[in-house]
Amino acid sequence: MAERMAFLTTPRAERERRDARERLGDWREVYRPGALLPVVGGQAARCMDCGLPFCHAACPLGNLVPEWNRLAADGDWRAAAARLLATNNFPEFTGRLCPAPCESACVLAIDGAAVTIKNVELAIADRAWEEGWDGPLPPERRGAVRRVAVIGSGPAGLAAAQQLTRAGHATTVYERADRPGGLLRYGIPPFRLEKHRLDRRLDQLRAEGTEFRTGVWAGRDVTGERLRAEYDAVVVAVGAAAWREPAVPGLRLPGVHPALEYLTWANRVDEGDLAASPLSAEGRRVVIVGGGDTAADCLGTALRQGAAAVTQLDINPCPPQGRAPEQPWPVHPKVYRETTSHEESGAVAAGPGPSGAESGPSAADGRVFEAVTVGFEPGPDGRLAVVRLASCEADDRSPRAGTERVLPAQLALLALGFTGPEPDQPLFAQLGLGLGPEGALERDDGFGTAVDGVFVAGDAGRGQSLIVWAIAEGRAAAAAVDRYLRGRTELPAPVRASARTLTL
Repeated sequence: MAERMAFLTTPRAERERRDARERLGDWREVYRPGALLPVVGGQAARCMDCGLPFCHAACPLGNLVPEWNRLAADGDWRAAAARLLATNNFPEFTGRLCPAPCESACVLAIDGAAVTIKNVELAIADRAWEEGWDGPLPPERRGAVRRVAVIGSGPAGLAAAQQLTRAGHATTVYERADRPGGLLRYGIPPFRLEKHRLDRRLDQLRAEGTEFRTGVWAGRDVTGERLRAEYDAVVVAVGAAAWREPAVPGLRLPGVHPALEYLTWANRVDEGDLAASPLSAEGRRVVIVGGGDTAADCLGTALRQGAAAVTQLDINPCPPQGRAPEQPWPVHPKVYRETTSHEESGAVAAGPGPSGAESGPSAADGRVFEAVTVGFEPGPDGRLAVVRLASCEADDRSPRAGTERVLPAQLALLALGFTGPEPDQPLFAQLGLGLGPEGALERDDGFGTAVDGVFVAGDAGRGQSLIVWAIAEGRAAAAAVDRYLRGRTELPAPVRASARTLTL
């Protein structure tokens, strides 16, 4: 049995990563292979099994964190995996990609270091795959089979499809790309999620009975009217791919590209579709406009492609190292965080390693905070040559007088986030769906729309959010569809459409 008071005696430890310079030489996962978090040795045992676990409230999936922490700490990995999989369809994704608001809400985080919930989750998820505990669960079909179409194969669409298939419905997923996975496939770099993990999960869905139709653009290749005629229910889970654009001169210059376009090409190279990306950063000075996870993914990708220099512009002030008074526990605070990509950038800036050999680009300019982009300017060849920026005012983020300067650049990547689904999709008009004032598809609190039998899940209805919210919405939307089709449901519904992140 694990020590019950380990939170008083055992310090927090993170899963071991490979050396930053080593990582820049390949596209493999940043974690050291086989270096599982020493769960039994103490990390899961640090969970104090508090009487009111705020990690539940912070996680939209309602993960049973104290339960699987205790089981893992006691060495009962199989039971821990069962608890984890009871609430999360894809813990190997969230364990790698989620920013872990559950850790911010951990009771230990009130005045100390939170339990490494995310790392423990990942260790359990990977162990479940290794031991064969996370196998296909095909349904025992009873009664009439209803047909459901899911539009989109990102985490929300996949979660909805898996839940509906397991409930006994004949579920077909439509994906306009050549491979399923959505942003998991083409938006997340392989050093954060190796694609064999996604393919493994997709194989599981197929083994359970979910059908995938790729290269089919709903609304063009198959109309909304046809979908409604051929299926008993339709779930729209197309994500939020409408990217924010800065209203500045030079936005359409060659060399200025949306971050997702850049990441998609890089992922296609990893998939073996291309020998090299047409937007490769190799030998170029790169400026990334944006301060979020997508910007960090662009940074890590550009470093691996051999950029001459990379600068990331963040319009926000540099966050504090600890919680600000206006962001107290248990909310997920905006604090200074160094991603693995920033760690790699720092390694580049520090110069060659002990061997004296350079690894990655020759220079890395790092992050510039409180920087607003003023415009993009061409060189003699008409392509991007300069990014003009300025320091910004704190109140309205306008350029501060007298602070304008330029950065030479041959590639600028716009990572300013997304507003909602692409508004010009013909599917929406065909299904009679409308966009709300913030750009997301309109729906009721039960994920239904004004159109009978049509539901909306994930970022398409919520707006840009986290993978854990997408999975939670997919599960909840599946429960709503099941209830619509059968008049009742036993599927879990972890969130309502109106639910929001824990805030004060």
